Amino acid sequence: MYVPRWQSEPLARRAVARLSPRGIAIDLCTGSGGVAMTLRAERPNARVVASEVDERAAACAESNGVDVHRGDLFAPLPRDLEGRVDVIVSVAPYVPTAMMALLPRDTFTFETTLSYDGGEDGTDVLRRIVNTSPRFLRRGGALLLELGGEEANVLESELARCGFTVVTTLLDKDGDVRGVEATFK
Repeated sequence: MYVPRWQSEPLARRAVARLSPRGIAIDLCTGSGGVAMTLRAERPNARVVASEVDERAAACAESNGVDVHRGDLFAPLPRDLEGRVDVIVSVAPYVPTAMMALLPRDTFTFETTLSYDGGEDGTDVLRRIVNTSPRFLRRGGALLLELGGEEANVLESELARCGFTVVTTLLDKDGDVRGVEATFK
């Protein structure tokens, strides 16, 4: 189950800023539901739904009051959301498989590799999110993804191909890449 970390806070704040007071947001790979809970707390009249593939994490998110649907990414979400969503946000697995061994040992105290392993270049799950998001987002809606390293550059052409514009790479206070924000045209 993904445990929220401080690096995800700016992403959650940007998602709140993009969510209208009565809008709709999706939190993919919600883990324990930290981002979804932030959205709900800051936009109490908005509809916030989440998905999570891990059964324990989904149960934790549900116990935290999150409207969580168990399954892979968009698959378990209600179809009435298609074309209506203001914000899709995700802290999806994005660590390249070869880098998994370099993560701190305590990382796996409460989490499995499922929470981190993003495939060969770290973008396997991120690409799936980018490619399916247009089906759910309304025009002008935002996609916010936590990522790292060169993944923002790797996804640049994919985002453009899927109809995203105004792509902003999100940096932390040290100048390290922490995410990407893209607007669906």
